[in-house]
Amino acid sequence: MEEPTTTSLSDLSARELVARLATHEPIPGGGSAAALAGAMGAALVAMVAELTIGRPDATERDAELRELRDNANSHRERLLQLADDDANAYDAVVRARRLPRESESDKEQRRQAVDAAMVEAAAVPLQTAQVAAVVLDLAARIAPIGNRNAVSDAGVAAQLAATAVRGAILNVRINLPYLPDGAAVSAEAPAELARLTAAADEGEEMALSAVERRLEPS
Repeated sequence: MEEPTTTSLSDLSARELVARLATHEPIPGGGSAAALAGAMGAALVAMVAELTIGRPDATERDAELRELRDNANSHRERLLQLADDDANAYDAVVRARRLPRESESDKEQRRQAVDAAMVEAAAVPLQTAQVAAVVLDLAARIAPIGNRNAVSDAGVAAQLAATAVRGAILNVRINLPYLPDGAAVSAEAPAELARLTAAADEGEEMALSAVERRLEPS
């Protein structure tokens, strides 16, 4: 099969990335967009932490804020990688489906390639949802303690992370019917997707409630 493109989505300008999403080409698609939304959410968590560290009223929380910042930056990088992984996973599905089917040997090789590609196409967005759920938790943690002037940014971080979780879940679900029998992802997905859905709902509510409280005039 042909090698997938080596251009990282994170190397594109915002305009180039949005233009790529808007074409008739299915790669990159919603899975990559979900991961990128989560990465932006993580970046905003880190920004709020940076805007809070060193402030006189945050001295007692310095260690916690630095931990939040470092975790957010780590998860941001992971989500950027997952955006590329998602594009490559779907590209592998496309390429596997184009394999020849002339002989029985061809058909068997194609079946194995499609099965492996479909498993990866479901596994990658599942990882995206899991990582984005951690980012959402970070946003919920920083919303009540971060620089009050940046509390809206904490709210946006939470909304982006929750969107990343929900969007990635959709990309898992659409691939599940095509997985081969016995695939571990098929067995694990229902309970894990239910957990992640609840985490997205609860985490977003917690974060936005904290944001609303801090937006009220003192």
